[in-house]
Amino acid sequence: MRGRTLSAGIALAVFTGMTVTLAAQPVTASPIAGTAVARPIAAPTAVLAAPDISVSNVQAHLTQFNSIASSNGGNRRAGSAGYTASLTYVKTRLQAAGYTVSEQYCSSCTYPSNNLIAEWPGGPADQVVMFGAHLDGVSAGPGINDNGTGSATLLENALVLAAQNPTMTKRARFAWWTDEEQGLNGSRFYVNSLNATQRGYIKGYYNFDMVGSTNGGYFINRVTSTTAAPLKAYWDSLGLRPEENVEGQGRSDDYYFQQAGIPTSGYAAGASARKTSAQAAKWGGTANSAYDPCYHRACDSTANVSATVLNRSADGVAYALWQLAVGGGTPTNDFSVAVNPTARSVARGASTTVTVVTATTAGSAQSVSLSASGAPSGVSVSFSPSSVTSGGSATMTLAASAGAATGTFTITVTGTGSVTRGASLTLTVTGAGGCAGGQVIGNGGFESGSTPWSASSGVITNSSSQPARTGSYKAWLDGYGSTHTDTLSQSVTVPAGCASYTLSFWLHIDTAETTASTAYDRLTVQVGSTTLATYSNLNAAAGYAQRTVNVAAYAGQTVTLKFTGTEDSSLQTSFVIDDVTLQAS
Repeated sequence: MRGRTLSAGIALAVFTGMTVTLAAQPVTASPIAGTAVARPIAAPTAVLAAPDISVSNVQAHLTQFNSIASSNGGNRRAGSAGYTASLTYVKTRLQAAGYTVSEQYCSSCTYPSNNLIAEWPGGPADQVVMFGAHLDGVSAGPGINDNGTGSATLLENALVLAAQNPTMTKRARFAWWTDEEQGLNGSRFYVNSLNATQRGYIKGYYNFDMVGSTNGGYFINRVTSTTAAPLKAYWDSLGLRPEENVEGQGRSDDYYFQQAGIPTSGYAAGASARKTSAQAAKWGGTANSAYDPCYHRACDSTANVSATVLNRSADGVAYALWQLAVGGGTPTNDFSVAVNPTARSVARGASTTVTVVTATTAGSAQSVSLSASGAPSGVSVSFSPSSVTSGGSATMTLAASAGAATGTFTITVTGTGSVTRGASLTLTVTGAGGCAGGQVIGNGGFESGSTPWSASSGVITNSSSQPARTGSYKAWLDGYGSTHTDTLSQSVTVPAGCASYTLSFWLHIDTAETTASTAYDRLTVQVGSTTLATYSNLNAAAGYAQRTVNVAAYAGQTVTLKFTGTEDSSLQTSFVIDDVTLQAS
């Protein structure tokens, strides 16, 4: 959740006339006098029972997010390698489940990066119920409660919806937002990209931000609105007596949807505000302590999540989704496709095999034809058999010619029946000799002059004003206190066929900027035209910190590693780099 409240007020919009039934007890939302009235989201007259969402599965996604942060400098901040890896994790699973998935580049974000939008192909396209959570965290820590919990809750709900494949009365759309922590920028960019007709298609937006706080409460955005009725109905059925999310008003991604006239609601479990004695008596926990004691801190890890609060949130999302968008009846025939293992390596002149596994996920078994795309030049793919009955398996053979392109590639395996489903295989093609391995950065400690680096004048220096981490020399970008750009680059050949590829460098950021919210000066790390990570004056700290990035995607390629420091017109920020390595093993 963003740390500061927006100054603009929040105009409430409510629905009228919707009744949600939970068990045998009717729950009807009460409109708020004096507020605007929008067309209601009518609940289906008969719905299938909402599924129980496995909290263990949600926690498994959180473990993945935590691991991604640990491997990428300790955080998943928007625009960073940790954020990109988080987005890839979510996207890969949604694509394999059959979602229509797209990335939207937010060019106006503080840290330009992508929103992820996934839509389930069922229900009318002009009747959309949308569920969103921000995928980014702050730079101080891994961002697991804030907001891995909301992101993982939506991911597991989306996967369960795909697995059950019920008849849809409305279109279900899921979104994972970037750059929320810098000012709700990703969701604002998305809303601004919609025309009036597209905005009108969205009948309700539901936001989930910090839904597993360890000393949590049970809060709902616009709790008395008709939009909130299904969320409230589920928590009411557990005797939780939820309250209005006062702390979160204007501080998360529902804000710009509401400003555009789209009805909104959502769950939250609380951030840095303190639990009252009355709330502790009602919900348990510790009175006069923060709902989340690790809010925006390094300790926001998997240990900073209440499984109970998380489970109740995940099941409440499922209940709302089923009430709002799922109809009755028997689901159509459907199946899934998976590959085992999900990664293979093959040398030029050799072949390897993978098992393609199918399963019937709804209705009856059906014939599934198998195909593959994405194979590099010189690699052929075949299946035995080429068609299976769902529930069966086939062997996929990948054969690399002597002149096959080397590197790491994504092979998409597609099963075609009454619907189309897919899975991804990561294939690494190596030279005949396999992994050469080793450290491939030249003069990474800058002690041997400038070769093979290309650098702006004065960047490689032994100046005592900014000490090196080791030795006497380092690369010092910017620090002038005026508009300035420095660059540092090196052409690197990344060997093919290795199991791991890690770019590592030690970075010290010193700044005279006083802001705690605006990135005036930036350091961008690129391989080729791809940005791996971005740092700014907001990351300033004493001493050097090691930064690591997985660069396996560049195996077998010759690429340019480039650091670019840009400084604005006043107040210096120094980006000091030392001990750069790229280790293949």
